[in-house]
Amino acid sequence: MDWLKVLLLAAVPLFEQKVSIPLGIYEYHISPIVVFFLTFVGSLLPVPFVLICFNKIFQWLGRYKLFSGIYNLIDKKINKNKSKFEKFEEIALITFIAIPLPTTGVWTGTAIAAFLKLDFKRSVMCAVVGSFICGLIVTGLSVAFPAFLNVL
Repeated sequence: MDWLKVLLLAAVPLFEQKVSIPLGIYEYHISPIVVFFLTFVGSLLPVPFVLICFNKIFQWLGRYKLFSGIYNLIDKKINKNKSKFEKFEEIALITFIAIPLPTTGVWTGTAIAAFLKLDFKRSVMCAVVGSFICGLIVTGLSVAFPAFLNVL
């Protein structure tokens, strides 16, 4: 059942592979290769949902005064940087998803792709490539620097 916990944790926003890989390796003692593939699959589980539903939910939020502040903030930020992002669409999206830092990752990257109304298939491929690279980075760091994880 530990493998299922690792797989599902990889699908949780903000945690994704950044938390599930070290947890799987050091807490559950699962092989790094197995953890890598579990978290890779787990991180991709929400991609279709986010790409299909996020805009509808965002538009729904925009209809209510209670959510107008956050709606306007997100809308303003997206429109401000839209032209910059569209110039390097795939590379920017892959890089954003691949960098294992807080607030980056598959959830945020696919939400950006949904907001910008990027092509569904290309957005999914960018999520796959970005998640794969992120998994490699986090697995490599987790294996190479296990002492660092003890500090956390």
